[in-house]
Amino acid sequence: MPTYEYVCRSCDHRFEKRQSFSAKPLRTCPECGQKSLQKVIFPTGVVFKGSGFYVTDSKTKPPSKKSGSADSSSEKTAKREKSDPEKKSTKVTSDD
Repeated sequence: MPTYEYVCRSCDHRFEKRQSFSAKPLRTCPECGQKSLQKVIFPTGVVFKGSGFYVTDSKTKPPSKKSGSADSSSEKTAKREKSDPEKKSTKVTSDD
């Protein structure tokens, strides 16, 4: 049997009462006798177990651009040279 918390709107008296699910909620305050009781509702934590509950579980992954391994450094250099011809890599040679 669950335990419910009640609060009286007239005298602010709070108390707990064990009741079955099918029992009718209490209406009369045991402290002041007024019919102004209200059930206090508390948020409950929810735990999802298993797959399918996360955004990433149900989405299909886009095709990968990787073909074997990541871009090699020479491919990156070639791409940079095409985009900015002034920043071409030059080799420095020393004349002895």
